[in-house]
Parts: sequence; C-alpha cells; structure tokens
Amino acid sequence: MSAKYICRHCHTFIGEISTGTVTEQQLGFHFLTPDERRDIISYNMDGDVTVKVVCDYCREALEANPELSLIASPLQ
Repeated sequence: MSAKYICRHCHTFIGEISTGTVTEQQLGFHFLTPDERRDIISYNMDGDVTVKVVCDYCREALEANPELSLIASPLQ
C-alpha cells in the first residue's frame, strides 16, 4: 500500500509513503472516527490511499484569516 499526502485546500503534493509493508495502524488511521476517515482518506482502485491534510502554507493562512475556514476551498 502506498499513502500519498496532499493538501486538502491547495492540492499541493506533500509526500508519499510507498513501502509495501505499511499498515493503517502504523499510519495512525485507527485513531480516526468513521466520519474523519471518510473526510480525510480516499482509497484508490489499486489499493493505494490518498490522505488529505493541510500544508504549512494553508495552515498559516487559515490561522491568520480564520474566516477562510468558512469557505469550502479557501485558497484556490
């Protein structure tokens, strides 16, 4: 399984874990609620996952401008 991390706001590629032996437990997915899992993780047809997180740039923008969080994709 490969896990690709992208920013949920600007869609910037952040990183990838591409070892074949990584488990969802090792990635910490088991700590997420079912709603968080649906919102954060998407499974691809080949068994890989895409994980939506927030990059540093978008985090700083959201912290400086909290009203941006009211918009679906504030930084696009």
